Amino acid sequence: MITIDGLAFVQVFLAALAGTILVVGFYALAIRLLVRAGRIPLAPPAEFTDAITVMTPKEQRRAAKAAAKAARRNPLTPVQRRIALVGAYCCFGLCAIAVLGGILLIVRG
Repeated sequence: MITIDGLAFVQVFLAALAGTILVVGFYALAIRLLVRAGRIPLAPPAEFTDAITVMTPKEQRRAAKAAAKAARRNPLTPVQRRIALVGAYCCFGLCAIAVLGGILLIVRG
């Protein structure tokens, strides 16, 4: 007969929920700080055969130009930009630590 420990199920659920909130929250904060630091992430789209419409080179140049213009209009001082950049890197590091901690829990569990 199979029995399910309800308390253990709730603990695993809450740990997964907390981990998800931490990773997504720190990642979103890191992206926001990168933008405030003037380092707007711009990734060219991957080419897929049939599933997704791909941006043309003209659209890619337009997006890069808009990102550069937004970076020039940044009202922060250079010191504030540096602080935002360091904060972004710290948030990315916390994301990595949370993911590695989750993997460690899975492997050791």
